[in-house]
Amino acid sequence: MVFRIVVLAKQVPDPEVPPSQFKVDESTNSVIPPNGVPPVVNGFDLNAVEAALRLRDSGLDIEITVLSVGSEFAMDAMKKPLAMGADRLVLVDDPLLSQIDSAATVKVLSAAIAKDGPFDLILGGRQASDWDQAHVIIGLAEVLGLPLVSLIQKLELDDDLVTLQRVIPDGYQVISARCPLVLTITNELGEPRYPNLRGIMQASRKQAEIFTLEDVGLSDTDI
Repeated sequence: MVFRIVVLAKQVPDPEVPPSQFKVDESTNSVIPPNGVPPVVNGFDLNAVEAALRLRDSGLDIEITVLSVGSEFAMDAMKKPLAMGADRLVLVDDPLLSQIDSAATVKVLSAAIAKDGPFDLILGGRQASDWDQAHVIIGLAEVLGLPLVSLIQKLELDDDLVTLQRVIPDGYQVISARCPLVLTITNELGEPRYPNLRGIMQASRKQAEIFTLEDVGLSDTDI
């Protein structure tokens, strides 16, 4: 049986752009990036993609899905996980999702996971580089009723048993847990792999699977 992993990925403003070049829309309290600078995938979420790929590299039969919620996605940016080696890209893309809060994000993610699942592991980065709040994935675990282990720097899989190294201030803990569960991956895992030419070409031929709010069983009143 194929082991299924979903990695949560967020589109964010490019953190390499100097803060002085950004503006704030005071009516919506949202950040306006400079013209001509495309968004990127949150770097911490790429650590989570790398963690999933390392599990598959160990010889396991694993399908890796990348899931994102939002609107006006920059497809070149969102396809980077595919170029790294992920199998599928699922986007919940709806104009109503352009300025949603964390609670609504959790609701949409949980609905999308219910529609596209079940998954054995749900992975995400330790935080997003735009707001650094780090609470969406915690809320998601609560809504799904799944255990959460945070700040993982290494993981090994044996059937449905996952052995984890969790970063703590003076070293790391070793924890074992059974799937399904939710994990946040920390940057101590190491640098995500750089897509090679073959991966980039394969990603260019893959199409993202697009869901609307209605597709995942939600309406505007739900968010």
